[in-house]
Amino acid sequence: MPASKMDELVALCKRRGFIYQSAEIYGGLQGVYDYGPLGVELKNNLKSAWWQSMVYENDDIEGLDASILTKSVILDYSGHTETFSDPMVDCKSCGQRFREDQVPEYCKKEDLTEPRQFNLMFKTNVGPVDDESSYAYLRPETAQQIFTNFKNVVDSTSRNLPFGIAQIGKAFRNEITPRNFIFRVREFEQMELEYFVAPGDDDAAHSSWVQKRLQWWEKQGVPIEKIELYEVPTDELAHYSKKTVDLMYKFPHGLEELEGIANRTDFDLGSHSKKQSELNINAKVKLNKDSNSKLTIKNNDNGMVVPFVIEPSAGVERGMLAVLNEAFTIESLHDNKSRIVLKLKPHLAPIKAAIIPLKKNDKNLVDLAKKIRSMLQEVGLGRIILENTGNIGKSYRKQDEIGTPLCITVDFETLEDNSVTLRDRDSMKQVRINIKDLEKIFMEKIK
Repeated sequence: MPASKMDELVALCKRRGFIYQSAEIYGGLQGVYDYGPLGVELKNNLKSAWWQSMVYENDDIEGLDASILTKSVILDYSGHTETFSDPMVDCKSCGQRFREDQVPEYCKKEDLTEPRQFNLMFKTNVGPVDDESSYAYLRPETAQQIFTNFKNVVDSTSRNLPFGIAQIGKAFRNEITPRNFIFRVREFEQMELEYFVAPGDDDAAHSSWVQKRLQWWEKQGVPIEKIELYEVPTDELAHYSKKTVDLMYKFPHGLEELEGIANRTDFDLGSHSKKQSELNINAKVKLNKDSNSKLTIKNNDNGMVVPFVIEPSAGVERGMLAVLNEAFTIESLHDNKSRIVLKLKPHLAPIKAAIIPLKKNDKNLVDLAKKIRSMLQEVGLGRIILENTGNIGKSYRKQDEIGTPLCITVDFETLEDNSVTLRDRDSMKQVRINIKDLEKIFMEKIK
């Protein structure tokens, strides 16, 4: 069953090298985390699974990797400069600042200041001159550079509607009160798709993507029955949204958004287009005097339209947290002991297999174990490690705890008949197999 409290996941992540507090030796940097040897593997595997499902398994989606530094004019026309903020209050008693809806119970209402808007974007300067003309921002989302590159992608790929542009990348938000481990942080990664459709086809496309995203999360180990669909009320929608459905998951700290699927209408491309009055834009957009391009595309009737946009957007860190939570299991064993096991889907597991010599100081065993490791590593399904501790029991428990699907033990019998012991993480069953069959079995169990 999932973790009963966040502390269980936090302890496991630090102990086994998944996630560390950034700048910990200097007291830490709030809302910023570093990903250790196992964390970076899990993170990369999750991103790879998303990219596979979006770009490789669809013939109508292209990829993009755009810049983090964002020209201020982009965020002016997108609405971020004016609207990307949270209400902030100060507590006169404890001296701390909080987002208005996240004030702790120990702060009395009468001690709070009147709320004021706090812009969440990180501002910086580009070039040697520190003035208004040099202002830029660390992007608060990955979406805007997709919109500003829309014409480039269309011109270079000759795409027709419907089609999408996918991107995974860093985003930055100066959260007033980062909270709940890696759930809400100041530096994070987004997995974002902007799917462009003809006006009038947007409702069906939006419904379709909600179902696709539910199915994808189930493949990552987050069951559909654990996800609630929440349609954001009209009065709470973002300024660009016609309809948004949030996939809500019960994290250890409570029910929160795992992913949002928004119908952004034609607001974004319309906002960044020149000569807007000629484009029959449905959304209310700010007059753009700076763009040099019409962000339009041919529709089926050969007319030029500004597409509507369907946006599935998920945070990598939130995804990791959900996957870890679902995989976290404490099992009772027959000897009145227990084990912690991460029952991660094999394609997400940081380590795919651990090769364990029975005796760490025996050169013949260690050399053969290294050969087996190299053989499986060349398959290209992920990281294979040599676990050379000399303690089989402790090695098994460690690999269970970090989610390794398979352990392969090389013992003295191996030297005689080329057979190894293959142990399954979830069932703990052990079988003897010949080394010549190992690669095939490994591929069947890991892919």
